[in-house]
Amino acid sequence: MFDVSPEEITEGRLGRALAFLSIPIVAQQLAVTAQSIVDVLWLGRLSGEAVAAVGLVAPLIGLMTAAVGGVFTGEHVLVSQRIGDDDERGASRAVFHALVAGVAVMLAMVLIANAFGRHLTALFDPGAEVARLGAIYLGTMAVAYTVSTVSDVFEYGFIGAGDSRTPLLVNLLSIGISIGLDPVLIFGYGPIPGFGIAGAAYATAIGFGVGALVMIAAARSGHRGFTFHLDAVSLDREEFRELVSVGVPKIGQGVARQVARLVVVAIVSLTGGAAALTAYTIGARIATVVFVPAAAIGSAGTTLVGQNLGADKPGRATRATWLGVGVGAIGLGAIGVVQYLLPEAVATLFVPGIAGEALTLTVAYLQILAFGYWALGAIWTVEAGFNGAGRTDVSMYATMLQYWGVRVPIAAIGAFVLGWGALGPFWAVTISNVVAAVGLVGYFRYSTGEGLHDRAADSAGRDGDAGVAADD
Repeated sequence: MFDVSPEEITEGRLGRALAFLSIPIVAQQLAVTAQSIVDVLWLGRLSGEAVAAVGLVAPLIGLMTAAVGGVFTGEHVLVSQRIGDDDERGASRAVFHALVAGVAVMLAMVLIANAFGRHLTALFDPGAEVARLGAIYLGTMAVAYTVSTVSDVFEYGFIGAGDSRTPLLVNLLSIGISIGLDPVLIFGYGPIPGFGIAGAAYATAIGFGVGALVMIAAARSGHRGFTFHLDAVSLDREEFRELVSVGVPKIGQGVARQVARLVVVAIVSLTGGAAALTAYTIGARIATVVFVPAAAIGSAGTTLVGQNLGADKPGRATRATWLGVGVGAIGLGAIGVVQYLLPEAVATLFVPGIAGEALTLTVAYLQILAFGYWALGAIWTVEAGFNGAGRTDVSMYATMLQYWGVRVPIAAIGAFVLGWGALGPFWAVTISNVVAAVGLVGYFRYSTGEGLHDRAADSAGRDGDAGVAADD
């Protein structure tokens, strides 16, 4: 079950292919999100400062991983287009070069995070204890994400080939290990000492280390949807160029998003202190859970679009995108209604005993976020139509406008000019999501009418093994 062959992706029912690709990714990402939620639940029992520290450094971690995210996107597009063009060894070349680039980037991030972590967290003036805990968490999570990069590279090889079940099974194993180790490494058990907030990151690193070994074994076995061919292991400057040409805009998108989030976190911290940071952390974690289905549909959509363009079926690629947008917007909109009606129950689930200003702000933020959930569903899914065609620059520009043209200005004006305090940045998040969704959907409609996918299919065919769609 949930096996989708390249023939089914390019010739079968689109709804079935999208569902069978998406469902394992949704389950996997929900498991990943559950891991981060469990971290917060256990750390909430450690101290309120530990929860605030996680929220403080979340944008820094996002910024740290933005570059490697661009590598994954480039790999995903290249693998899906090459599989669509029946070039398995070309897909293996993309995976190997993504592995080299991804690990190199993350090792650099480990050095930066551990050398300057305390200076970075102190910039937000969250209080001495929150800044100290944040620096510890940032440095140890940098190591954990370096380990997970190895697993993620092979994961995108499987997903690009149309096999999302194998990554699900491997990630369930690694996440289960991480969740099981969380309380042991945070609080200690028997002869094992408690490492506090760093223990959550140690558990993550161990879990993903096991997962990476299993993922490599699966890729080499030849029994699953993607096979990694050793004869594709060689360094090729042109291969790096192709990977970077698709991935760099995604890096720019990630950097723009995370730096803007840092600014928003700074505004939240300055106007509301630890109580507002707690509310922001809980809201961000819940929003992550909510947009997981849309992100999964978008990832599956990128595979569908890429493989159909590689197979010279642009019309089918366009239909796959619109199908994903409809499912994402309607599904997340329904979740938003539920969250709007039950915000306090959600807040107390995350931080038992939360009360006073922290509870008031958390309830307000959860209700504000709910108004924009349909937009999150549209954003993550419509981007697949651009990304699968190699037009990752569109997503980058849209994100820059979303965060720097809308979110940051509204957050600052609401907080400091209108005197809304932390509610200013809270409302800025939802408003920017709605504006971005409307703009992206409108531009995709215009671009496909002007031949976006037709030109991408022609370019994928001309490039052969390279499989990179040229800019239109």
